[in-house]
Amino acid sequence: MTQSTDDGARSGNLGPTGGELMLLDTASLYFRAFFGVPDSIRAPDGTPVNAVRGLLDMIATLVADRRPTRLVACWDVDWRPAFRVEAIPSYKEHRVAEKVPGSTGVEEVPEKLVAQVPVIVDVLAALGITRVGAAGYEADDVIGTLTAREVARRAAAGQGPDPSGRAAVEVVTGDRDLFQLVDDAAGVRVLYPTKGVKNLDVVDQARLAERYGVPSGAAYADMAVLRGDPSDGLPGVPGIGEKTAAALLARYGSLARVLAARDEGDPGLTATQRRRLTEAAGYLEVAPLVVQVARDAPVGEVRDALPAGPADPDALADLAERWNLGSSVQRLLDALRG
Repeated sequence: MTQSTDDGARSGNLGPTGGELMLLDTASLYFRAFFGVPDSIRAPDGTPVNAVRGLLDMIATLVADRRPTRLVACWDVDWRPAFRVEAIPSYKEHRVAEKVPGSTGVEEVPEKLVAQVPVIVDVLAALGITRVGAAGYEADDVIGTLTAREVARRAAAGQGPDPSGRAAVEVVTGDRDLFQLVDDAAGVRVLYPTKGVKNLDVVDQARLAERYGVPSGAAYADMAVLRGDPSDGLPGVPGIGEKTAAALLARYGSLARVLAARDEGDPGLTATQRRRLTEAAGYLEVAPLVVQVARDAPVGEVRDALPAGPADPDALADLAERWNLGSSVQRLLDALRG
């Protein structure tokens, strides 16, 4: 079920600007705003609104600087999907605040942020910025699905790369997991905030090669499987870190070929590497399902046109006054109007 609410570049040097479709990893951004903007910014009733204000300011800057024509705020309906937990029970387990019967747990979120999330939902709706999630999936999977859909649409229409360097899809996230979507040929890149969205690391395949030693988004996902990620509860292959994983992928080309080399006794693997890969066989069998974002989440048709003005001006004015959002709302409205 879809939940839809109408409700060469490096950090600090954006290079070719913009993309037709901008996909926001919304929770990633409002978490960054919460921790990056002082909680002394409050509503008249004393409620902190730093995450709300920070997110609106981020979107205003992104729209003004990148000039997308379409925009979607992608949402975590299920931050810890059952299919990932069934494959690797430790997936995000350390972030569980409490167990709830029939679920995989409730995410531990700062109390001062919890109260701000419904405000974000209401403000996005009043602005007319579409918010999309899918039951049983994370925002990453919504982003992967919408990206795959856009790439397929453009291919069917015979649309090749934009000669100006404008991307087909720009994904805005503070989560490196989404680097796996980078694809120069399809025009997909990731905007990774370093010190706010005014300082973006624009991640293309050259950047992946420079920073991680892998040639593509697909290779980044394979590296992530081998390396693991303690922040997500993914153990990886003990003794195989990022550099070793990148070296193995450079030698064999893909995780599947690394495992084939293990099984065939390829002399390119050391005895220790072969032993470690063999001992981790159970993990390696299921980890790709957990690490790779879904490209087929149940996301319906999405109204993704960038609004030129608010969908509900009266509701937006009321929200801005109630929550002390006036300057941030106005900044975003000005950006939307271009």
